Amino acid sequence: MSVARVTEIIASSSKSFDDAIDEGVKRATKTLENVTSVWVKDQSIDIKKDKISNYKVVLKVTFILK
Repeated sequence: MSVARVTEIIASSSKSFDDAIDEGVKRATKTLENVTSVWVKDQSIDIKKDKISNYKVVLKVTFILK
């Protein structure tokens, strides 16, 4: 039997949503062991001077506890 835990992280990028997701996954797998999935819960953007300045994602990261 396995026990999983879900934690929420927020990642951002000045390039794109995909890049923000990649950065969040890289950081999560660097810190957490046994990551099995990531769910994109929410996406948002910051705007400065009428242009997109930052892409943000809220990720739910699932990992198996030892």
